[in-house]
Amino acid sequence: MTRERLYLFDTTLRDGAQTAGVDFTLQDKILVARLLDGLGVDYVEGGFPGANPTDTEFFSAPRTARARFTAFGMTKRAGRSASNDPGLQGVLRAEAQACCFVAKSWDFHVVEALGISLEENLGQIRETVEASVAAGRETMIDCEHFFDGFKANPSYALACLEAAIDAGARWAVMCDTNGGTTVEEVAAIVARAAGVVPGERLGIHAHDDMGLGVANSLAAVRAGARQIQGTLNGLGERCGNANLTTLIPTLKLKPEFAERFEIAVSDEALASLSQLSRSFDELLNRPANRYAPYVGVNAFATKAGIHASAILKNPRTYEHVPPESVGNRRRLLVSDQGGKSNLLAELARVGVEADRGDPRVDVLLALVKEREAQGYAYEGADASFALLARRALGRVPDYFSVESFRVMVERRHNAVGELVTVSEAVVKVVVDGEPLITAAEGIGPVNALDLALRKDLGRYQPFITDLKLTDYKVRILNGGTEAITRVLIESTDGKGESWTTVGVSPNIIDASFEALVDSVTYKLLRAGAPAGASSLAEACGA
Repeated sequence: MTRERLYLFDTTLRDGAQTAGVDFTLQDKILVARLLDGLGVDYVEGGFPGANPTDTEFFSAPRTARARFTAFGMTKRAGRSASNDPGLQGVLRAEAQACCFVAKSWDFHVVEALGISLEENLGQIRETVEASVAAGRETMIDCEHFFDGFKANPSYALACLEAAIDAGARWAVMCDTNGGTTVEEVAAIVARAAGVVPGERLGIHAHDDMGLGVANSLAAVRAGARQIQGTLNGLGERCGNANLTTLIPTLKLKPEFAERFEIAVSDEALASLSQLSRSFDELLNRPANRYAPYVGVNAFATKAGIHASAILKNPRTYEHVPPESVGNRRRLLVSDQGGKSNLLAELARVGVEADRGDPRVDVLLALVKEREAQGYAYEGADASFALLARRALGRVPDYFSVESFRVMVERRHNAVGELVTVSEAVVKVVVDGEPLITAAEGIGPVNALDLALRKDLGRYQPFITDLKLTDYKVRILNGGTEAITRVLIESTDGKGESWTTVGVSPNIIDASFEALVDSVTYKLLRAGAPAGASSLAEACGA
């Protein structure tokens, strides 16, 4: 059976750039374009040349190798010829293989926003397409507010599609600009459009204002559309655009689509999707969505013990696709709701060998549930869980012990008369029986403690020189003056490895210090630091 081709159009660098808080630099745009090109999308919309310096410069920079690089603009303005419209000519002069122009397709907008007749608007669509095709560009028209326009005046909305196709456009794209159209409406309207314009020349551009961006895109494909527009991680104005990171694996892995259609994303590229999604969030300097379909950290996480037991027997019992197909992994979470199957799976994942019949495993399971009841969350703190497990099974060296610590926060005037707040910490540790006392100043009490703890660990100092604290999260677990505080600390080293530790206490400083100590201990364990003198003596039976 010959499969039909679906085309993926990415608008991350144009429509996605309208996301609140997102501001791409030129280098950002170059990097994202390369990521998209490697993924296998067919079109990469680079922005609006002439609208701002970054977009204008981007169209002169090295870009995509395989995907068709696309410039965005508006149809020509009323009262001007195509050759005398600076905006249109700016798009046509851009170094792009394709051009996408936005056109009004809702009669209300044509009359109220443009202030022209309905026929004049159709003429502008035709002339814009003709000018772009004459310039040698693959041309497409984004029919803005198409679904609202169709519901208000079906014949006119369809006439806008026909005008674009008749003038030579490769694609006429139906845009749900407000994101307010239901799946049933999209299916019915696209089917009507496919009766007027060939489906292999129709596209869908969905927004997510009702959480239906992906569903509406898939409905449009079922009804005949063959180009899908979207963005990485659903970036976009307001609630975002249709999420290509969800659409791509659905098209590749679900039989309803995979057996009928093909896309240019290879199996190898699909297997890199989770990493690409997270790298993109890193570039944006924002936390990744742990609950994102397919690519989120929790997308294949199971907490209930009976589910975990079934997954270990056959992953298909609770997984709709193999996690490795999208570059993700299975996580069986250790928690108060988990059983021995979860625990054994997590022990294996963090590299701790254990036998199901070992009574210490039962003790560890009871300990985990007890500590979770106290507020610990090991599902988000792998390093602390690994240390807890190894200690329960007798496998963590005693590198150092903490005798005491003290933190002082003082607000005072500095030497130039400025009012500043200074934090100072003093930590006393014992290494090989020798007490070591260190002090440090920091921008806050936790920072000062961190610096003081890592300032001098005796012979272990060389093992922690590249250790850095990269993230710090605090959660108050219950209200009132006796609130319990949970602290999560993420650390990294010079090898690019990262890990998370947890501390819990009514005192935020105690909780923070507990997580800091776990972080340092885990680093020493990972680095293969030799056991302390007391551990060696115990190992020799002294």
